[in-house]
Amino acid sequence: MAVPAGVDLAEPYVELSYVDAVRERHRRPLLDCVTARFEDVAPVRQFRWSRGERHFAGWYWAGTTGRHVGFESWLERDRLLLMDFDPEVMGIASQPFWLHWHDGERERRHAPDYFVRRADGSAAVVDVRADERIEPKDAEAFEVTGLACSQAGWRFERVGVPDAVLLANVRWLSRYRHPRCFNGPVADRLRELFAAPRPLMAGADAVGDRLATLAVLFHLLWLQELTAEAMSTELMGPRTVVSLADRGAQ
Repeated sequence: MAVPAGVDLAEPYVELSYVDAVRERHRRPLLDCVTARFEDVAPVRQFRWSRGERHFAGWYWAGTTGRHVGFESWLERDRLLLMDFDPEVMGIASQPFWLHWHDGERERRHAPDYFVRRADGSAAVVDVRADERIEPKDAEAFEVTGLACSQAGWRFERVGVPDAVLLANVRWLSRYRHPRCFNGPVADRLRELFAAPRPLMAGADAVGDRLATLAVLFHLLWLQELTAEAMSTELMGPRTVVSLADRGAQ
């Protein structure tokens, strides 16, 4: 790739290629893209799975955006689940762009796994890879991605295997992430009841038939309007203490 005259090569010269929301392809210098809404772009490569492949690709419906977001492995799916659960995350796109740079011998490229827009307007680029599966070429790609993000004013995160207990709890709550699980009158009664902390099942029964109340309760826990005690250290159960969230603390 040709490097424009006058560019300071103390850091890699990086270009981005991406597919915008109307499916038009672009390739531009990194610093021309810093204000782009990459949380709305289409993936730069397709998510496919064939019999016998080591990884399982698919699509996850995100409650945060009301849209499907792709993943290329179960680990990426797990991390996507946790991002969807994060109340500070407002937008998520998978495989948002290719980063192009020259390593001194040949042109290289890397597609980060996710682009995340947060509630304060800041952005993060996320790569998902277990610690033990990082090869030298991966480490180089992550290093260049981190440098590019620092130039663009984005945060870069390389994340691995998440905490098993937290993931199990969030995975359970994710079953109730869809708005169809919400019922306004029941939600109001649950918020009022759990203003004082109490066990999960006892609170659900106090509001009404648990078949009608539990789905709403889990939906409010997913939205983090209610909070469950020790989410990262204990699996949720009937005796898990639930309380109204302190919205000012989030």
